[in-house]
Amino acid sequence: MDEQFSRTELLIGENNVEKLKGSRVAIFGVGGVGGYVCEALVRSGIGEFDLIDSDTVDASNLNRQIIALHSTVDKYKVDVMKDRMLDINPDVKVNVYKCFYLPENAGDFDFSSYDYVVDAVDTVTAKVDIILRAKEVGVPVISAMGAGNKLDPSAFKVADIYKTKVCPLCKVMRKELKKRNVKNLKVVYSEEEPLKPEVRETDMEGLKASGSSRRSTPGSTAFTPAACGLVIASEVVKDIISK
Repeated sequence: MDEQFSRTELLIGENNVEKLKGSRVAIFGVGGVGGYVCEALVRSGIGEFDLIDSDTVDASNLNRQIIALHSTVDKYKVDVMKDRMLDINPDVKVNVYKCFYLPENAGDFDFSSYDYVVDAVDTVTAKVDIILRAKEVGVPVISAMGAGNKLDPSAFKVADIYKTKVCPLCKVMRKELKKRNVKNLKVVYSEEEPLKPEVRETDMEGLKASGSSRRSTPGSTAFTPAACGLVIASEVVKDIISK
């Protein structure tokens, strides 16, 4: 028994530990939610990861992102996460892509090579394309819905997208997926009513100067993105070992 995963093996058995070790998971978005997905999955023994994110760590990430430290500010999130994952499990293989996923660069990713796809990106266009491409090749995919402007980590649920309620992002995604004839999608979402964040004067000044009608930056906490990411990771593990 590998001592590192011995406690996990007590729960799921040696064969399932080997299943996890032989699995490759793509995580699109390594932020508040995606970072905790990476953390839990590498600690669970997943053997190979593809991490896709173009962002660098910002000081505003320090309140919630597991990779955000004063020592990592301005470093690429995928690089910081890779280093952390290798420190947890030196045998893990981590492939990093410093890019923002779009339909235009989708050809850079072989979705058929994945055992599971995690969508933890923020934009609807990217989310929809990731979901469509995973489903096209028959790879399981799970999608994170909105974790911003929430305070209650116990309000997250796992459901099919068409059985969700309350979450504004779910409403948009239901509409977009229905138009594309997507029949089902596993998501993690919150039934907490979104709070309205305070608008800072600097935000208002910037929006007025640019003539933008964009909403203010969403509020966030340390615990809601973490809760969402950990629930997603648990679903990935359960689905892989139940094959």
